[in-house]
Amino acid sequence: MAYLYIKAFHLFFVISWFAGLFYLPRLFVNLAMAAPGAEYDRLLLMSHKLLRFMTPLGVLAMALGLVLWLGYGVSGGWLHAKLTLVAGLIAYHGYCFKLQRDFIARQNTRSHVWFRFFNELPVLVLLAVLILVIVKPF
Repeated sequence: MAYLYIKAFHLFFVISWFAGLFYLPRLFVNLAMAAPGAEYDRLLLMSHKLLRFMTPLGVLAMALGLVLWLGYGVSGGWLHAKLTLVAGLIAYHGYCFKLQRDFIARQNTRSHVWFRFFNELPVLVLLAVLILVIVKPF
């Protein structure tokens, strides 16, 4: 019974974390298009608060995933692939901190088009993770 609660909370925090991973780069798209001024400052504040909010959600998702993995003996090749993708998401999330610092320092060199493509990466990773977890192809 505890396994199901841990799994439910893991999924809740994963979904919450992904909501941030989907929205933060959209804020970056708008920041890349905004001129210095009130709009830029508002978007900067929004992205800063979202990054601070979504980071603990990701940590909790990973912690509960670790509990499921180590405490209940989940295994298989699909899990190794999933963990590789999760490591990529952690790197993506960390890179968002760097991008945020660039916007704060007014040193962003990327275009809004680049951020539009950057925004699609978590969508593709989520699809791959869902297929790995549900289908377990290997």
